[in-house]
Amino acid sequence: MSESMDATAVEVLDLCKTFAHRTALDRVGLRVAKGEMAALIGPSGSGKSTLLRHVAGLIPADRRGGEVRVLGHSVQRGGRVARDVRRIRSRIGFVFQQFNLVGRLTLLTNTLVGMLARVPTWRSAAHCFTAAEKRAAMAALARVGIAEHAGQRASTLSGGQQQRGAIARAMVQGAQVILADEPIASLDPESSHRVLAALAALNREDGATVLVSLHQIDYAWRYCPRSIALKEGRVVFDGPTRELTPGHLRNIYGTCVSWCGDGGSFAPATYAPPVVVGLQAAPREAAPLFDSSADPEAACCTI
Repeated sequence: MSESMDATAVEVLDLCKTFAHRTALDRVGLRVAKGEMAALIGPSGSGKSTLLRHVAGLIPADRRGGEVRVLGHSVQRGGRVARDVRRIRSRIGFVFQQFNLVGRLTLLTNTLVGMLARVPTWRSAAHCFTAAEKRAAMAALARVGIAEHAGQRASTLSGGQQQRGAIARAMVQGAQVILADEPIASLDPESSHRVLAALAALNREDGATVLVSLHQIDYAWRYCPRSIALKEGRVVFDGPTRELTPGHLRNIYGTCVSWCGDGGSFAPATYAPPVVVGLQAAPREAAPLFDSSADPEAACCTI
């Protein structure tokens, strides 16, 4: 295997997907390097969720071509999901918009579910986990700041807490690639920052590759050095998030954005919520947000 392939975590080649005569993905191609944290952006219906599900091998692409490779292994090719996809999925953590925790189980047990690929079936069915496994799960919950809720049923937790529980589950799984499908879509701003801070910590401290789909561009600015934009199933931007200009965003979303600052630079407004560091909340530098005060049409800038 070549050095360039060794450095690639996710590779999508000429991927196509059609639903009921509607093109969801149109010859999509991209590469995400190991250790990258990239945002997948674009309007609703642009193909973001469909692409993430193809990368995880949850749905097959059209037969007319296309391939998805994760960590050097083929997930699917030519409309067929790989036979050993379950083995590959054990290295992929998927964080869903609706959390996907079992409400009647405790947060700790939901976190331990991340170990199912390594635990014998009889033990997982009986919820029999070793003391070492439970300590590892508690450590993961502590890292995302919710260890004190370990004994609570998942259904009693807030949306942000449940989402951080899903991230802790991926930590316990030992996932090398994290796919997060609009993980903050239903969360308040503070919870959103805590969830994305947890993903960023997983990327920074564990070296996990993170590909997260977002509607909120300001969060991409703050947490993701790279952005990949989809529009009508095609990649229309792929580069440093800091190079996303209002012109790019108008092309992507067909809407208005505010331009401020000197010398033609993009200088959004700022906001500084807390970010989770272990079990403590610490201040962080001001984060860029779009300035909607300069334009009466800027109400449409909240994407």
